[in-house]
Amino acid sequence: MTRNAINSCSSLPSIGNHTLINRAILAPMAGVTDRPFRQLCRRLGAGWVVGEMVTSDPSLWHTRKSQQRMNHSGEPSPRVVQIAGGDAHMLAEAARLNANLGAEVIDINMGCPAKKVCNKAAGSALLRDEALVASIVNAVVAAVDIPVTLKIRTGWCAESNNAVRIAKLAEDAGIQALAVHGRHRQQRYNGYAEYDTIAEVKSSVNIPVFANGDITSAAKAADVLHYTQADAVMVGRGAQGNPWIFQQITHFLAHGQHLPAPALSERRAVLSEHLSALHAFYGHVMGPKIARKHIGWYISADTRFNDVEQRALKRQFNTLESPESQIEWINDAMACDASARLFSKGSHAA
Repeated sequence: MTRNAINSCSSLPSIGNHTLINRAILAPMAGVTDRPFRQLCRRLGAGWVVGEMVTSDPSLWHTRKSQQRMNHSGEPSPRVVQIAGGDAHMLAEAARLNANLGAEVIDINMGCPAKKVCNKAAGSALLRDEALVASIVNAVVAAVDIPVTLKIRTGWCAESNNAVRIAKLAEDAGIQALAVHGRHRQQRYNGYAEYDTIAEVKSSVNIPVFANGDITSAAKAADVLHYTQADAVMVGRGAQGNPWIFQQITHFLAHGQHLPAPALSERRAVLSEHLSALHAFYGHVMGPKIARKHIGWYISADTRFNDVEQRALKRQFNTLESPESQIEWINDAMACDASARLFSKGSHAA
C-alpha cells in the first residue's frame, strides 16, 4: 500500500458514542449544507455531516430560514446541529433546546468569518477573547448530555494565532472533537490555508482533530492528513459542484488509487435527485431559485468550459422558473455530449 493508504488504516475517530464511518466530513456552510445537500453528500460517502449554522437566539427560530435550517426530518444518526452566538448562557440554552428537538451532537461555531456574524461578537470574533471562549464551551458542555464539538480558525489575525490555546481550553472543558480551518479570520477565504497550525493543534490535544481548508481533491485530502496527522478532513467548498468528493477521498485513502469518475448516467441521476429534493424541501417557488446556485457550482467546477461558456450555461439555467423545466434542462443537457461535459467535476484531477 501507499503511504496514504496506510494512513487510513488506523482506528476511526469517535465522538461520544458515535464513530465516524470514514475520514471525509462535510463542513457546515450557511446557505449550502441544507437537508437536501447533507442527505446527498451522506449518500455519496460523507462520513459525518454538520447542519447549517443556527442562531442561539430562540426568539428568531420562528423564521422560515431558521425552521429550514433546523429541519433534520428523516436524516440518519448522528444529527449534528451547529449553533452560533456570543453569550454563554444563551448558547447553553440553545444547546439544551436543540437536544430536546433531537440533536445528537452540538457543534459550536467559532469559525465563521462573515461580518454580520463577527459584528455580533460571534463566530471567529470570539477567538479574540479566550476567557469568553472558555465560558462558552464550559457552559454548553455542562448544559447537555450529548457530545459537544467546536469549529475554529487559527486565530483572529496573523498576529494572534491562538488556535493551540483555544484547543487546549476546549479539551479541558469537555469538547469532544475540534475542527480547525487553516486560515485566520482576516483572511476570510482568500489566499491559501496553512496546515502547520492544524498539525500543532493535533499534537497538543487528545481529542479528534479535523483539518479544514482547501480540501478540493482526494490527493489533497491524503496529503493534508499525512502532514497534519489529523483524524479526518472536513470538506467545504470542495464539495460544491462535486458531492462525489467524499467517496473519492475514502477510496484513495483505502487503496492509494483514484476512483474512476462517475458515469454519465450517475451524474444525471444525482443532479435530478438533488434538484427534486430542493424543490420538495423549499417548494416550487423558492426551490428552483435555490437550485440555481447549486447548478452554477456544477458548471463552474468543469474547467473544460471557458468563462464565456460557463456564463452562457448559467444564464440559460437561471431563466428556468419551474421544477419541471429545470429537470428537463438537466435531462436534455445530459443527452448531449458537449453539454454533458459540465458534469465532469467527478474527475480525479488533483
